[in-house]
Amino acid sequence: MEKRNLRKERIGVVSSSKMEKSIVVSETKRVKHPMYGKFVLKTKKYVAHDEKNDCNEGDTVRIMETKPMSKSKRWRLVEILERAK
Repeated sequence: MEKRNLRKERIGVVSSSKMEKSIVVSETKRVKHPMYGKFVLKTKKYVAHDEKNDCNEGDTVRIMETKPMSKSKRWRLVEILERAK
């Protein structure tokens, strides 16, 4: 039996939960500028599947790579790490 590769996981903040069973997760990372050495914030957005529809904006969540579920959804919600205050 063939072993399946590990799936990518990301941790980010929910920036939109207005869709039905879908959330937009923003992952922010600090990257050092190659020439000037200053740290720059880079943001990447992922559209993830939220089966129970229980995420709200501002929640910190863990998402995992999965098979394509729609035109833009290639991630699914694993767990909610921290609720928004």
